Amino acid sequence: MSQTMGRVWSPVITPFTTELAPDRERFVAQCRWLLANDVGLAVFGTNSEANSLSVEEKIRLLDFLIEAGIPAERLMPGTGACALPDTVAQTRHAVSKGVEGVLMLPPFYYKGVSDEGLFRYFSEVIERVGDDRLRIYLYHIPPVSQVPLSLALIERLLKAYPNNIIGVKDSSGDWANTLAMIDNFSADGFQVYAGSEHFLLQTLRAGGAGCISATANVNPGPIATLAKTWHAADADDQQAALTGTRKLFERFPMIPALKAATARYSDIEHWSRVRPPLLELNEQQRGELFVLLDEAGFDMPGLAPD
Repeated sequence: MSQTMGRVWSPVITPFTTELAPDRERFVAQCRWLLANDVGLAVFGTNSEANSLSVEEKIRLLDFLIEAGIPAERLMPGTGACALPDTVAQTRHAVSKGVEGVLMLPPFYYKGVSDEGLFRYFSEVIERVGDDRLRIYLYHIPPVSQVPLSLALIERLLKAYPNNIIGVKDSSGDWANTLAMIDNFSADGFQVYAGSEHFLLQTLRAGGAGCISATANVNPGPIATLAKTWHAADADDQQAALTGTRKLFERFPMIPALKAATARYSDIEHWSRVRPPLLELNEQQRGELFVLLDEAGFDMPGLAPD
C-alpha cells in the first residue's frame, strides 16, 4: 500500500474570542487533539471559515501553530483566494514554514471562467512562489465555488508542473467524478482525497488517498481507524457507522453544528461562535442535534475542557 493511502485530514474549525478574533491558544489545543487522533490539519479550509479570515490572520495563526510545536509536516493550509497576490503571499509563507502542502481553491468570484484562465492562475502562483518545495493539492468544490476543475485542466497542470501539483480534494459529492480522478491520475502518484468520509472506503478501494472531511473535526478517531484498517473484515460496518454520524451533522448547517458539538463536549461554550455572516445554531437546532447525538451514543473522547 502506498504511504500516501489511508490518510485523513480535518479542515480545522477556528475558535473565536468574544471580539470575534481567532483564539490562538484554543486553536492549538484543538489541533493537538486532532493529531492525537491521527488526523492531519487542513487548517484554513472551508469549515475553518477561511474566507472569513484575513490573509494576515491566517499567516499569524500558521506561525503560532508552528511556534507552539505543531509539526509543519502535519499541516495542509488552505491558501487559495480570489486575488492572485493573496494566494501567492499565503502560499509562499506556508512553503517557507515547511508544510506538507497547500490546499488551493480556484479563484471563485468570477463564474464561467475557462480552463485557460484557471491554468494561467495556477501557473502564475507556481511561478511567482518559485520554490521547489511547493506541493499543491487542488480543491474542487463546485457546489460552493461554482468554479469546477475539469479533468482536462488537471491533466494539463500535471504535465506542466508534475513536481508541484500532487493531489486534489474532490468535494463535488459526485463519486463518478472522484473515481475518474483516481482512474486518470493516481497511477502516477497523484493523491485523490474524497471531500467526505461518505466516500472514504470507496476511495481507498479504488486507489485513492483518503479523505479531507468536515466531520473529522468531531469524529476523528473512527474516521482515521477506517482509513488505516480498510482491508479489515469489518470495514463496511465501520463505513456505515461513519456515514450515519455524518448524516446527523448534515441535517444542520455544517459549520455551526460542528462548533455546537465541540462546545458541548469540551464544555467551552464560546466554541459555538461563528463569524458573520454565519449564525450559530438556534436553541431548537442545538436541542435537536444533541438529542440525535445522544441517541447515537456519540462522544468526543479526550477533548480537553477549559
